[in-house]
Amino acid sequence: MTGQEVAVVVGVGPGLGWALVRRFAAAGMQVAMAARTRARLDALLESEPLARVRGYACDATDPGAVAGLFDQVERELGLPDLVVFNAGTYQPGGILEIDPADFERCWRIGCYGGFLVGQAAARRMIPRGRGTILFTGATASLRGRAGFASLAVPKFGLRALAQCMARELGPKGIHVAHVVIDGQIRSERHEPMLAQHGPDALLEPEAVAEVYDRLHRQPRSAWTQELDLRPWVERF
Repeated sequence: MTGQEVAVVVGVGPGLGWALVRRFAAAGMQVAMAARTRARLDALLESEPLARVRGYACDATDPGAVAGLFDQVERELGLPDLVVFNAGTYQPGGILEIDPADFERCWRIGCYGGFLVGQAAARRMIPRGRGTILFTGATASLRGRAGFASLAVPKFGLRALAQCMARELGPKGIHVAHVVIDGQIRSERHEPMLAQHGPDALLEPEAVAEVYDRLHRQPRSAWTQELDLRPWVERF
């Protein structure tokens, strides 16, 4: 363990999750990145080795696995100063077609997992009276579209969780914020959009990660509870 700040990012893939890990490591933090399987994390570290980063396998919907993750991080890196819940999934489909098992799976990953991670983080931060917990939201956190119930319902719930936690934990010194990602984050599969709409059509993951880092460093007299991010070309 070191005297450096410790960040935990749950839900790391090649997009925003990896950008968050890279940004926090660049800021000098020890970073624990977690995903359901280690293979994805190992591939990211092979593509760009980062000295202050460790990967952990964790099923965010399993209370025991989440508790085990935070226990292991505490032993190996120290108590978390910053925790980001970035996990989520969805299965498009109309109300009449959605498989109940798919709906439950999306809710468990996108909302229940956020509760487990947020609770585990808060339990370790409250005794010290400081820390930051950030939740990744989406346009679906604010508006439910036809065909996207399995995304909007978990995201609505995650937003409510963030509000409840902010009001409960703020007086205890814990900064809780919810970030609405209102647009598509750039990835290889979205490259055609750039050709059609120009270079500003997508959110750059590095730019989003910079905002998360700034949220963590906000002074207590001016905390943000919720903010939204979008490309300037995005309609809203």
